[in-house]
Amino acid sequence: MKLSADLKAFQARIGHEFFRPELLVRALTHGSISSPTRGDNQRLEFLGDRVLGLVMAEALLDQDKSAAEGQLAPRFNALVRKETCADVAREVELGAVLKLGRSEMRSGGRRKQALLGDAMEAVIAAVHRDAGFEAARAMILRLWGDRVHKVEADARDAKTALQEWAQARGMTPPTYVQLSRSGPDHAPVFAIAARLQDGTEARATAGSKRQAEQEAAAALLDTVSGGG
Repeated sequence: MKLSADLKAFQARIGHEFFRPELLVRALTHGSISSPTRGDNQRLEFLGDRVLGLVMAEALLDQDKSAAEGQLAPRFNALVRKETCADVAREVELGAVLKLGRSEMRSGGRRKQALLGDAMEAVIAAVHRDAGFEAARAMILRLWGDRVHKVEADARDAKTALQEWAQARGMTPPTYVQLSRSGPDHAPVFAIAARLQDGTEARATAGSKRQAEQEAAAALLDTVSGGG
């Protein structure tokens, strides 16, 4: 199978030349244009999400050998969330080669965050299937660049990250419900539930309402991102 000039240029941008170019074509094919003889990128997206998660988990462990799981989880979520994948996709101009149906093209699909993020994960899987884990790992670390080293700042505000996650999927903003308040006035303990529109929730307790909300948001983001 021969690739078009624009797909060859895309290969150069991601730094991987495919032995099986049909994998790249599949990774860039959205469901709006798929057919029984030409599948879409959903199965590859499923795999790419897991490959990205493993690469980022290892990178975070290697970067900070003393960090606790509670510190690593929000950093991990910041690196693998759909918004970050979409940002990387924009940097390599993935939208320009995305194969879309007419309706998606008319509605600006090449710029949609969810479509770009999904396709980026599918491209990761395509590289993994084409040349193995190490090739996928090398590409991910190259394309994500210094995000791994700067991730602590990006991961500070879990409530903002969760709201962005929900909005990218067409959901209303998450809600925060105080379940209980216990302890003396000088040392209260708040129990908070963070909930999404579909009913998914996570709970946390802390010495301030704000901190409990942040921890509940981080836990919920971890859950919906596949980390918990």
